[in-house]
Amino acid sequence: MLNVNKERHFDNTLLFVTLALMCFGLIMVYSASSITSMSYMNDSLFYFKKQLLWVGIAIVGMFIASNYHYRRLEKYSVPLILLSVVFLIAVYFTAKVGGAHRWLRIGGLGFQPSEFAKIAFIIYIAHSISIRQDRIQEILRGIVPDLLVMLVIFGLILKEPNLSTAGIVASTYFLMLFLGNGSLLHLLGIGAGGAIAVTALVFQEGYRMRRFLAFLDPWGASKTAGYHIIQSLVAIGSGGFWGLGLSQSRQKFFILPERHTDFIFAIICEELGFIGGGAVILLFLLLIWRGFYIAARAPDLFGFLLAAGLTCLIACQTLINLGVVLSVIPTTGVTLPFISYGGSSVCFMAVAIGILLNISRYGTIQNAIVENRKRPFSSRYSDVSERVTARRKRQST
Repeated sequence: MLNVNKERHFDNTLLFVTLALMCFGLIMVYSASSITSMSYMNDSLFYFKKQLLWVGIAIVGMFIASNYHYRRLEKYSVPLILLSVVFLIAVYFTAKVGGAHRWLRIGGLGFQPSEFAKIAFIIYIAHSISIRQDRIQEILRGIVPDLLVMLVIFGLILKEPNLSTAGIVASTYFLMLFLGNGSLLHLLGIGAGGAIAVTALVFQEGYRMRRFLAFLDPWGASKTAGYHIIQSLVAIGSGGFWGLGLSQSRQKFFILPERHTDFIFAIICEELGFIGGGAVILLFLLLIWRGFYIAARAPDLFGFLLAAGLTCLIACQTLINLGVVLSVIPTTGVTLPFISYGGSSVCFMAVAIGILLNISRYGTIQNAIVENRKRPFSSRYSDVSERVTARRKRQST
């Protein structure tokens, strides 16, 4: 049986990249929001100070998670997913903010339940797939239970409404099922069904359809649905190769909407140019690589799926945000991890990194190479194999 108790050092590269993105995010939040802060709050540091507080809390949460053994999360997987459902239902009894039910306040603290649900869902799916390896390719006993859980979380988030976050949850489940030895036929069926569902949902709501048409021809709706896209591209184009200089953005003067949140990458490109935008993308690529590197070295299947799922979450959210800003996909509201303004996003993403750091303490190159060469993918993790063997013996008796 593989050793999951021997502790080692954190993955220093992942830790450094995460802290670098957070620090850079603080600088860019100040740069992008200073005019807005001064105009509305009479304090150019207003949003910066709030984000600084959230980043401080996020770092504390990250280090707490990094010192909490990831295997203990397995026994809390069901309570966590149930709690996330409660939060997602409770949010509908709150007042709408920006036309959607997305915020829940407990005491004086407000957060987005969907951010909590993403982490809880990954923990649950990692646990569920790891204990279903003997039937993971069976549709009724292996796929349907987890698929139903995913559809519940997807539906509750979609109802807020928040199609982009619901889509991230579904995409993460698809990738985790693929990595967890899911049947290719089942994956193709789920993928096809998902594509049909997303298409139907886009046509179902007028504002989604307008965004899609604006994506195809933003200049045809330059004053309405296409305005975000056009101004984002103007900001990126204005930056050129070297950029206009830090804090020299012109688009932040109430021209580009959501300049310190969803479209902050456009301000980065405007002020720091292709060099700055490229550096940010490289940092994210490095972070994603380290996440999958940690997953490959994990000592058990739960650790592998948990690390891979959290990395997929960060990768999907990053790709969607960059895709929107660069006009590669239709406009939707997804923050850029660790950089965009927003407490819920940075805190829960930091917890995800903390879990990855903890898994990295128990991973070895032997798990990634030696053990994997000896065994087929579906039985690489001895603790799972032993559970499956024991279950079959009990069933035969």
